[in-house]
Amino acid sequence: MSRKLSTDTKIAIFIVLLLLVDQIVKFAVKLNMELYQSIPVFGTWFQIDFVENMGAAFGMQLGGEWGKLTLSLVRIAASILIAWYIHRMVRRSAPTGVLVGFALILAGAIGNLIDSAFYGLIFSESTPYTVATLFPEGGGYASFLHGKVVDMLYFPIINSTWPEWMPWVGGRDFVFFSPVFNIADSYISVGVCYLILFKYKYFMK
Repeated sequence: MSRKLSTDTKIAIFIVLLLLVDQIVKFAVKLNMELYQSIPVFGTWFQIDFVENMGAAFGMQLGGEWGKLTLSLVRIAASILIAWYIHRMVRRSAPTGVLVGFALILAGAIGNLIDSAFYGLIFSESTPYTVATLFPEGGGYASFLHGKVVDMLYFPIINSTWPEWMPWVGGRDFVFFSPVFNIADSYISVGVCYLILFKYKYFMK
């Protein structure tokens, strides 16, 4: 019994630490940067670009206010389901790597859910000309579950121009991997890829 409780506790602490990193970075960006502001970190291939989105991971959209509400409810349901599944795997003594992979996915889902659920209530609107404030007088910019997700990581590793001779796109700029994303998105991507590439045998049993 003590081993099971110890594993549950370790996974919970790991998820909380991941969430702290995600939220600290988002708070720092939200409270110190104007919307669409860009800060080069390593030359031109890694930048902090502050954007917000109403949709899913990597800035993808899902149909306006109703789509936003639906996505938030799906995140809640998915988080509950994943948390239950992790607890179930702990009881079955699943390998540590499998638990870590699912913990990353859960932390990512909860991280973006926090933005959607609470950021509209506790922050003022970010604009290209003003920095948001925390707990503004008169309330936040949106209702519960309608907040915007904060994204900031941008890796334009290849930033070039299509050759002039190419039809339709000749002379146009292109960027390899153009989405701006956040740390919670990274947790989900790393967790899913890790489970598929290295722990698939566990799920084949």
